[in-house]
Amino acid sequence: MAAPSQRLPAEHGEVPRRGRGRALLWPVAVAAGSAVVFLGVKGSLIDDTYITLGYARNVAEHFHWGLVRAETANSATSPLNVVLLALGGTLTRVAGGRVHPVAGLGLIFVAAMTAAGWGFARIARALRLPFATAVAGTAAILLNPFVLSATGLEVHLISAALVLLTAYALEGRAIGFGVVAGLAVLVRLDLVVFVVLFALGAGALRRRLWPVAGVVAAVCVPWFVFSWFALGSAIPDTFLIKTTQGAFGEYTYGNGPVYYLDPKRWQATLISFGPAAAGLLALFGLAGWLLVRRQRAARFGPVAVLGLGGLAYYSAYSGLGVPPYQWYYVPPIVALTVVFVVVAGHVATLGHGFRRAVAVTVAVLAFTGVVLPAGYLDVRRGVPWTAPPIFGNWATAADYARVGEAIGARVGDATVAAPPEVGTLAYFCRCPMVDTFADQGRVVPLVDRRIAETGPVGSFLLRLDYHWLDRTREPRPAQYRLDWSWTPISGPGTWHLFSPATGNGWVRLVRI
Repeated sequence: MAAPSQRLPAEHGEVPRRGRGRALLWPVAVAAGSAVVFLGVKGSLIDDTYITLGYARNVAEHFHWGLVRAETANSATSPLNVVLLALGGTLTRVAGGRVHPVAGLGLIFVAAMTAAGWGFARIARALRLPFATAVAGTAAILLNPFVLSATGLEVHLISAALVLLTAYALEGRAIGFGVVAGLAVLVRLDLVVFVVLFALGAGALRRRLWPVAGVVAAVCVPWFVFSWFALGSAIPDTFLIKTTQGAFGEYTYGNGPVYYLDPKRWQATLISFGPAAAGLLALFGLAGWLLVRRQRAARFGPVAVLGLGGLAYYSAYSGLGVPPYQWYYVPPIVALTVVFVVVAGHVATLGHGFRRAVAVTVAVLAFTGVVLPAGYLDVRRGVPWTAPPIFGNWATAADYARVGEAIGARVGDATVAAPPEVGTLAYFCRCPMVDTFADQGRVVPLVDRRIAETGPVGSFLLRLDYHWLDRTREPRPAQYRLDWSWTPISGPGTWHLFSPATGNGWVRLVRI
């Protein structure tokens, strides 16, 4: 019989009797807290979120895949996010007889965070950590300004996926891991970095590699086959669009965190990356422990793999030289935050007597140093938000909504060539407002140019990916265009907008 200090964890799927009440109350608490947070941020959704919401509304209302009803497109980076938002929006019909995509987003937001909280509880149980580890980890992700500023994109699904992948890897559940891994790839294709590292780095998964691979393929491959034939490419067009955009001045993904250290965003940036920086240090410590005390530390191996996945992801994106969009940093931030929280939770279990008290104090200070500053920053700017703390759009969501509705009333079904930011305007216009995100005819020149510019291997892969795309397709003709100005303009069809990031701007509707 094992001594109390050596008590083995519960069998897979078994919840200790004393923890059953907590197992039921914890998801309810996370769902309630997440709902409150969503109500505070739902008015500040960024422009790229409205691209996703536009897709979701068209799927729910017309079973159509595209940002605008008039054109099929393949610019949705996260197909699973679109489908889930469409389902969420459809469920909200019971409240008003039509699709309510933002309310549907609220349901998915709450569900994703609840899944992350549930996954954290499983991690804590698998590693015999204090339950406070799950509370701190969930709160650290929920309140992180970088994550919260991209609400509506796939960031909360990413968080849930990474936490659940870690939990299933720790538990050695190969089939469950395979299902979550397949869904993770549908959340974002680049999460395959984490999937591969987990499958090769966690012994329980590596020993069942073929079943894991089979389940992953069964879950995600049908979508990519459908997308390849029906939408013109297996990989969304956003990969091509974003990799051809270049840097934000001197800043690419690699040095992008410095870009966000401007006077308006430095506090949110430091608070967002703080847990990840602590997680990086914790990862080094965990790696050293694995080298020195391999048998004792082996059970933490999947957590180390998660941290390595975050570093590999950051390195891969740095190599691509893509712009430093804030949501691109969410996977490494979340991965390293999990590492930090787990290691801090383990520190709280070390020693006895005075040493245990010191360890617990250190862990509590670490947890509060992560959670409290984020919560304070989120609330200090005023609730509900009109714009998130990490924000770069040329107008607030409310201003874009006002102008989009006005444009829709003027142009009807006529096609409008969009300004550089299309998502919110197109969503509220409900007209064919087009750019490369909405019209694949405008993607074709990008495909041809990239094929001509890249090397033999890259050219072959691009030709393969776009094999079924109609490359004779012409851009949709526009009857209007929207001209943007940073200096005051006036007259019919002219609107003033404001952004806390860029200041005042004006847009004019021009007949072509």
